[in-house]
Amino acid sequence: MPHWLGRSLALPSTRSSCRLGTIRSCPRGPSAASSPPLVVAARWFGKITAAKPPLAGARFPLASRTVPLPAGAISVTQYIGILTSGGDCPGLNAAIRGVGKAGMDTLGMELIGFRDGFRGLVQDRSLPIDSDTLSGILTDGGTILGTSRDKPHKMPIGGKMVDMTDAAVDTYKRHGLDAVVCIGGGGTQKNAMRLVEAGLNVVTLPKTIDNDIFGTDVSFGFDTALQIATEAIDRLHSTATSHDRVIVLETMGHRAGWLALGAGIAGGADVILLPEMPYHVEAVADAIKNRARKGKRFSIVAVAEGAMTVEESETVAKLVAAKDAASTREEKKKVSEDLNAFHQAHVDHTVRLTQQLEELTGLESRLTILGHLQRGGTPSAADRVLASRLGARCAALVADKQYGVMVAARGDHAVPVPLAEVAGKKKLVEPDHPWVKTARRLGTCLGDK
Repeated sequence: MPHWLGRSLALPSTRSSCRLGTIRSCPRGPSAASSPPLVVAARWFGKITAAKPPLAGARFPLASRTVPLPAGAISVTQYIGILTSGGDCPGLNAAIRGVGKAGMDTLGMELIGFRDGFRGLVQDRSLPIDSDTLSGILTDGGTILGTSRDKPHKMPIGGKMVDMTDAAVDTYKRHGLDAVVCIGGGGTQKNAMRLVEAGLNVVTLPKTIDNDIFGTDVSFGFDTALQIATEAIDRLHSTATSHDRVIVLETMGHRAGWLALGAGIAGGADVILLPEMPYHVEAVADAIKNRARKGKRFSIVAVAEGAMTVEESETVAKLVAAKDAASTREEKKKVSEDLNAFHQAHVDHTVRLTQQLEELTGLESRLTILGHLQRGGTPSAADRVLASRLGARCAALVADKQYGVMVAARGDHAVPVPLAEVAGKKKLVEPDHPWVKTARRLGTCLGDK
């Protein structure tokens, strides 16, 4: 059998009749540019034979010949690319599996993965995806495709940021893709929108442990991270109680405080500090001292990494206003440098907060930073179900040629939301959100009063 033809596919003996599928320019293996085309046809019993390889890039039905097929067999209908981008989180593999199993087993799609996010699409670094690829990955953390934070329009090349969108488009066309599925967070939604504007058929899935993607009730990855952060608070309670300590726990969340808020409520934190609600250090210290006066000489403080004091928030607001008002490129550059310097210094803000609380309360204080523990490990059952639901719905939307959308969780349903309504937006914690009201009713200090 010619090397370009690919492997034969054996099927059960129950048969029916169906025409072969379509011929596609489908590279085999990681070196897409040099690989010959494969024949992508209906799954059938026996071997496919041909006198010569098809023309590169050709896509047309094979005429006249029919072959025996098992009952319910599906001819290949679409050729789909898939990538994962941004920070990793639990549930990515479950989502890949959801798209793959629904697409290949039910809808007759062929899948190809791109390594390391948009970088793989730009550089044409691909790998084939079949049933063996998807086997056993449902419970695995991370992503079998790898990921990166690279953006097609800002790729680091030779020490400069270069717009490589055209290279991504070329890869898409070279593989003869019908659509590309992009799994990622807020940045991925923006980058995917750029690909839509460049003429590609795109469907996205929302993943992030921060739960800050606009347009969806929840994103997969959040539930697992919430469980991890909550368990950390549970474990810190015993040591805080034993030593009469104040323990500050830093969770992820640059701009959105969902993780700190949810874990703080679930774990019984005494103080919760969020990026959306600037806090007064004195108010936090007073809450801790009030507990001590009641005989509770320990406290747990859950802090999102992006939380700021009132003074810090005012500084950022002034810098942002100055940047918007700048009339020259030099002025904007100077303000941008000042903003970057501020954010660099803010990285250690929980260290300073812990020291300040010890000085203000007179209680021994310690800091725990969960960091990437929140991103790793086996996804929770809820995240597996959500990722599978959204992945399967994604495949159905691709089959229906509903492109330019993100698959969002809305109640019990998975619905398409136009990317134009999602890209560039954040879902932040509102001051009157039910979780915030719950925390206040429980007597939790939020640092703002």
